[in-house]
Amino acid sequence: MCMELVYHEEKRELGRQQAPGVCPYCGGKVSAVDIETKWLFCFLPLCFKVKRKYSCSSCDRRLVLYY
Repeated sequence: MCMELVYHEEKRELGRQQAPGVCPYCGGKVSAVDIETKWLFCFLPLCFKVKRKYSCSSCDRRLVLYY
């Protein structure tokens, strides 16, 4: 309980756009979502990251990109 009050994570969706390609499971369109993540320690920002996550717009599965 005490650790929850000290450390806090905030997530916010910055934008959503259509990505190239199709879903390998259902053949639906792929969407890319930019997510901003902030870690706070006693209301002071510690870490700030922006990530891009891919998901199918038809079946809502999260897709992982392998390089």
